[in-house]
Amino acid sequence: MTDKTMTPEDVVARLHSGMTLGIGGWGSRRKPMALVRALLRSDVTDLTVVSYGGPDVGLLAAAGKIRKLITAFVTLDSIPLEPHFRAARQAGGFELSEVDEAMFMWGLQAAANRLPFLPVRAGLGSDVMRVNPDLRTVTSPYEDGETFVAMPALRMDAALVHLNRADRLGNGQYLGPDPYFDDLFCEAADHAYLSCEELVDDFGSAVPQTLLVKRHAVTGVVATPNGAHFTSCTPDYDRDEAFQKLYATTPWPEFAARFLHGDEKSYQSAVQTWHEENR
Repeated sequence: MTDKTMTPEDVVARLHSGMTLGIGGWGSRRKPMALVRALLRSDVTDLTVVSYGGPDVGLLAAAGKIRKLITAFVTLDSIPLEPHFRAARQAGGFELSEVDEAMFMWGLQAAANRLPFLPVRAGLGSDVMRVNPDLRTVTSPYEDGETFVAMPALRMDAALVHLNRADRLGNGQYLGPDPYFDDLFCEAADHAYLSCEELVDDFGSAVPQTLLVKRHAVTGVVATPNGAHFTSCTPDYDRDEAFQKLYATTPWPEFAARFLHGDEKSYQSAVQTWHEENR
C-alpha cells in the first residue's frame, strides 16, 4: 500500500497552466478551499475549470486564473449569485459554457466511464442548446426514435475535492447529508487530489455508503483542518456566513491583500483575527 499524503503546495506543483481542472463540492458547500487558495499563490493560469461553482470559481475568476468555465451555476447559496464571478464574467474575463445541472452530472458520468458522451433529456426545449451551439443531439436507434442531447464527457486533467475524513491510501468519507459528486470528479480526472478535515488510520464501523471516494481514483491526500472554510463542511462546521458576506462585499484587491497574502496558516490566522475584531 502507498502513503499518498501531500501538502497543498505538493498538489499545486503537479498542476500546470492550460489544464482542465475539476473542483468538487456544490456552491458554497464542502469546497476544497485550502487547495484553491494554494492555487491562487501559484503562477498556474489559463485554466479550464469544471465546477458546480461557488467561491472556488469566484476566487479563481477574480485572480484571472480562468480561461474557460464549464458550470451549471456559480452561487454562494445564501447569496444567489457569486459576485466576484459575476464581475469577472461581465468584464469578459473568460469563456463560459453553462449547462443544466443534470447535463453536468451526466457529463461527469460519461467521463468517469470513459465514454465520449451520454444521451440525456435535460436541456431539450431550453436555451441551453442556443447558448451552447456546439452541443449536438442524437436519435435513439430503437423503435422509440426519441431525440436526446448528446452531453459530452467532462474529462479533466486533475480534480480537487474535500471530504470530512480520509486515510493515507486515498479512501475518503463524507459525514454530511449529501455526497455531491466528488466521487465522479475523481473518477473523471486523470489525477485527483483529496483534502480532508482529518486523516484517520481506519474508518472503524463506518457505514459503507459514506466511504465515497476510493483509493484507486486518488493521487494525493492532504490534511487541511478547516480547509473548506468559508464554505460548509457539515457536521464538522457550517458555512461561515459572516465571513462569506465580507468576501462578497469587499473589493477583490482589498480582500486579497488582507486574507490571501500568505500561506494557509496565515489565512486561518487572519480569519480568526477578523472574527475577534468583529465580535
